[in-house]
Amino acid sequence: MPPLLTTASVLMFPHGGMVTASPASTKAQAGGPIVRSSDNFLVAGCTFNISGVPHPCVSIQWVQTATRVQVGGALALTQSSLGMCVAADQTPQGPVQIQSTQLSVSGL
Repeated sequence: MPPLLTTASVLMFPHGGMVTASPASTKAQAGGPIVRSSDNFLVAGCTFNISGVPHPCVSIQWVQTATRVQVGGALALTQSSLGMCVAADQTPQGPVQIQSTQLSVSGL
């Protein structure tokens, strides 16, 4: 079973930007609040451009979450979750890269 993602997990965009999770609920903890696909994810530092015109990632669309673990009625995210980085015009720009997370709590 893959580890659950928390606010301490390191998530990055393929273009060097960083992601910071802001969970709506902090009741469920695993070294930090467990995050869900329905939570807010702040994006900073994406430098992606198309032919010299900035086209940064601004949000994440989670397309694969945990299938059984729920936190506050919403499915949790795991190290094997798949999130697509999207621009303001909703153009997909590549997958979120999960660099690290806690290893003590896992789930499906």
